[in-house]
Amino acid sequence: MVDVEQDILHENNLLAERNRGFFEGRNILAINLVSSPGSGKTTLLERTLTDLKGELNFAVIEGDQQTANDADRIHATGTKVTQINTGKGCHLDAHMVMHAIQGMKLQADSVLFIENVGNLVCPAMFDLGEKERVVVISVTEGEDKPLKYPDMFYSSTVCIINKTDLLPYVKFNVEKAKEYARKVNPSLEIIELSCTSGEGMNLWYEWLKSKVLTPA
Repeated sequence: MVDVEQDILHENNLLAERNRGFFEGRNILAINLVSSPGSGKTTLLERTLTDLKGELNFAVIEGDQQTANDADRIHATGTKVTQINTGKGCHLDAHMVMHAIQGMKLQADSVLFIENVGNLVCPAMFDLGEKERVVVISVTEGEDKPLKYPDMFYSSTVCIINKTDLLPYVKFNVEKAKEYARKVNPSLEIIELSCTSGEGMNLWYEWLKSKVLTPA
């Protein structure tokens, strides 16, 4: 079983490097968006795509086990989107992403969001060729998520704590969540926001714009 897993990850990593070269060659900022189900990834995307329309060029790859519901929501923002249904699979892999981008005709100097399947375990193992990995948690989840799923938080560059507008109504200790996240990954950048109220969204937008390289 270990040998099989190593073979799968080795092949995936080779394809991920091919994807990475494609993105870098066209100055495309690829962001792997990961979370457990219901944390608000798609809502975060919807608001980002709507608020920054005209400022940045976006495209989205949507990963789900079934349905095109999330892709339909993204399409409604006017953004180019491709749906990947994984069936019984619990994550996207580099081959799926490579196949998706072959038919997307991505613009140079753009941002590609890859919304992964809702899962904090399997996606942590699979490099997709992304530049940044952003993990989203919400205040409706336990603040100990980083300790329970350390690989995901260790491999991410940013942690978004979402749904902060609900803090008066739930038992969630933001400082503890941040402490646990930084215990796993001391260099992890943390952004607190609410897609509903808009509070903190400017911090997310500032981070996003800071990562977009201006073409030479």
